[in-house]
Amino acid sequence: MIYLQLFFSFMKIGFTSFGGMSMVPLILEEMQSHGWMTARDLANLVAIAEMTPGPLGVNCATFTGTQTAGTLGGLVAVLGVLTPAFTLTLVIAIFFEKFKDSAVMRTVMKFVKPVCIAMLLGVLVTLGKDTYFSDGGLLIFSILISAVMMVLLRKYKWSVPKVIGLSALMGILFYGVLPLAQTIY
Repeated sequence: MIYLQLFFSFMKIGFTSFGGMSMVPLILEEMQSHGWMTARDLANLVAIAEMTPGPLGVNCATFTGTQTAGTLGGLVAVLGVLTPAFTLTLVIAIFFEKFKDSAVMRTVMKFVKPVCIAMLLGVLVTLGKDTYFSDGGLLIFSILISAVMMVLLRKYKWSVPKVIGLSALMGILFYGVLPLAQTIY
């Protein structure tokens, strides 16, 4: 019975929230209504989930399910919180496949692609401000790390996890261990 409760509680959270911190009030309501956690427990849960890699909803579901009903409970809660995203993606894929050759869909995609590209460029500019500039100066080691990673990705076909790992090591080395990282004005 507890497994069904976990699944449906987190499925409801997944369907009625927009991810991230918007899930917290819904998680709190579900946890308290079932007596699984107090508000203080949830505050600790959110802190742990924010420090752990991955989406907040999945991390909260994993922790709550595991605390409530062991490993199987964690798995069931994660399946519950992912069911809405999976279901909606599947429905969209079915409709896309059915209408992909229609004139309306082609017209829609002509607008969607540039909007997505613009959104990605916006994120790059926003992140680039903090990554490559500090106090109005240029962070040369950040640019060096980016250039090396681009060469490894494009020319040598390194996998993304390897590039992320090496980037982290170079960042720790240049900005944490060695006093080499300087701002160039």
